[in-house]
Amino acid sequence: MDLSDLNDIIDFLNATARSVGAEVTSPWFYLQVGLIIAAAGIAFAADAGIRARVDMTSFARGWPLPLRHFARVLVGSASTAVFAVLVIATRVAMSHATWPSRSYLLMVGAKLAVAWLVIRLVTSVIRNAFIVKLVSLSAWCVAALSIIGQLDPAIDALDSVSVVLGGLRLTPLLLIKLGLLLIAALWLTNIASNFVESRINRSADLTPSIQVLLVKMIRMGLMILAVAIAMSAVGINLSALAIFSGAAGVGIGFGLQKIVANFISGIILLADKSVKPGDLVTIGDSSGRISAMKTRYISVAAGDGREFLIPNEDLVTQKVTNWTYTDKNTLVKVNFGTNYEADPRLVCKLAIEVAAAAPRALKTKTPGCILVEFAEAGMKFSLTFWIADPDGMDNVKSDVMLSLWETFKREGIRVPYPVREIRVRGGTLPVETTVEVSN
Repeated sequence: MDLSDLNDIIDFLNATARSVGAEVTSPWFYLQVGLIIAAAGIAFAADAGIRARVDMTSFARGWPLPLRHFARVLVGSASTAVFAVLVIATRVAMSHATWPSRSYLLMVGAKLAVAWLVIRLVTSVIRNAFIVKLVSLSAWCVAALSIIGQLDPAIDALDSVSVVLGGLRLTPLLLIKLGLLLIAALWLTNIASNFVESRINRSADLTPSIQVLLVKMIRMGLMILAVAIAMSAVGINLSALAIFSGAAGVGIGFGLQKIVANFISGIILLADKSVKPGDLVTIGDSSGRISAMKTRYISVAAGDGREFLIPNEDLVTQKVTNWTYTDKNTLVKVNFGTNYEADPRLVCKLAIEVAAAAPRALKTKTPGCILVEFAEAGMKFSLTFWIADPDGMDNVKSDVMLSLWETFKREGIRVPYPVREIRVRGGTLPVETTVEVSN
């Protein structure tokens, strides 16, 4: 910014100050301010009355969707609408009664109210609250500057300050334009990617892993395209950004290697189909069903309200147990013991019958029971049977063990348990502890 630009800004500020000073000294100014305050009070009172009498859940029900949406937004902005109507009516009355310049402030207030009402109607289709606020405030500031005739001077002032980086001239105006275009482009990209995602997820010919992979690739491609279009629209030559490529490479090498590793690992997981949404997995001490696969991590729902967020890199470098990789059928193993007085063949027969009667046991695969060991405390057995889905496997084991207990109790088969006795011989001898096992 050179000296002539600074002088222009100073002259603009002086002219604005003289204009405001002349306006404030006029009695008509205070009359207009009073009328605006009165209109604002009436508008807020009317808004409270309308909200108390209108049920938004049933209002305009049965109307066409665009008309119903317009009516509900208008009722939600009732204070602004009433204020605009009152100020416009007052402006018209004063224009016929005296010089139009004496109601200039009313005209500005009416235009600002109408501009805000139009902005509310336009931004009501946006679902993101932050973007709604940002777009609304930005659009209203532009409208306000345009209404008071200061938009062009403000644009010139924002464009007069610049910083040159590698042949790229950066100004506040350029950054504002780029930010607004990026927000609009990314919003449209999000709508398009959500539409494509819904179409892909409906396809029965694609596996869940391929669906997630396609959605991520399309979303990433649309985001890159949106950024490129926004930068080109404001006049930024993409080749001028080559100076930042080296810094980006250093940043990836020192600080972003984990992020890049997780991103590449996510692509690998989706491509080789080793895990997919819906699989039941065990990773270290974490077990659960994969509920979502993101760019950086996967979400594993434990079934008790917890969700483990596991980085994609861990699934590539660590041991992962996938219970449903090729087949959901799961072998359930129940270990138990009996005393030596029991007939081991009868025990195996009873255990097989109990497992076969379990509601979730597969009828196509016969349960098995084998004698594993003659231990000090009794005989040890291993009962195995198959279920169709690993979900709730612990509950199945518990039900089978309870049935075993009831069956053994009915048949007179005892489960061994250690019995400890402490014997003291004499008053001066040391205490001797022996362990006996009850069979």
